[in-house]
Amino acid sequence: MDRYPRVKSVRVGGFELGGNSPFVLIAGPCVIESETHALRMADALAEIGRTLGIHCIYKSSFDKANRTSLHSFRGPGLDEGLRILEAVKARSGLPVLSDIHSVEQAVPAAEVLDILQIPAFLCRQTDLLVAAARTGRPVNVKKGQFLAPWDMQPVVEKLEASGATDILLTERGTSHGYNRLVVDFRSLAVLRSCGHPVVFDATHAVQEPGGLGCSSGGVREDVPLLARAAVAVGIDALFLEVHDEPEQAKCDGPNMVRLETLPRWLKTLKEIDALVKAEYP
Repeated sequence: MDRYPRVKSVRVGGFELGGNSPFVLIAGPCVIESETHALRMADALAEIGRTLGIHCIYKSSFDKANRTSLHSFRGPGLDEGLRILEAVKARSGLPVLSDIHSVEQAVPAAEVLDILQIPAFLCRQTDLLVAAARTGRPVNVKKGQFLAPWDMQPVVEKLEASGATDILLTERGTSHGYNRLVVDFRSLAVLRSCGHPVVFDATHAVQEPGGLGCSSGGVREDVPLLARAAVAVGIDALFLEVHDEPEQAKCDGPNMVRLETLPRWLKTLKEIDALVKAEYP
């Protein structure tokens, strides 16, 4: 297997993702907490992207349908969440990405979102994949924690057979015992062999699902370590959940990156990415 095969490129918001282009940053808070917060975070990420010369896509969920506890904050919901993401796109100029959890959400979400995301727990749900593909929007599928990387090929085939041409595949770690995930970096090469751009989710890779009892834990300090390794292997986009005050976040605080630390190590990632892709022109 070619360990760095050329993959298709996906056009998003006026730039190319994949096709040996520099890596794209997909970033934002885990969940939409408020319109004011979303706009503030998007403005900050847009500025970081402009300063470092890195294309950025804003990510935040309008509904976290798989929270550990019934009482956990889920977000503003479909209608209000899409309205906020539309405002984010209009003000910041960033493309936007969010999760869909049901077939009924696909069409209204596609009216606003630049990329529809299929959550890891739902990555094999045929009806959801078909509905997302039929919108004509790019679809990002997060590999389930329970799947081997080669098990994503049938997922790709479902999407392609349903009309999708712009497909992204995201690695976010594999279950390894209780409340632990491990990343096999060879998985990135296997996913890339499917012929579509590959994303590495460095923040969910350090998550400890259900590790705090009624919520998930995480080790954000390890995010830069895993991100450097993934970029060195070769990826098309880096997925990071980012927050200005992770300790106060309403979801996934322990594994989210602190906004103020982001520019420093993104510079290093950009240099590694350039070296890797120069080797595989």
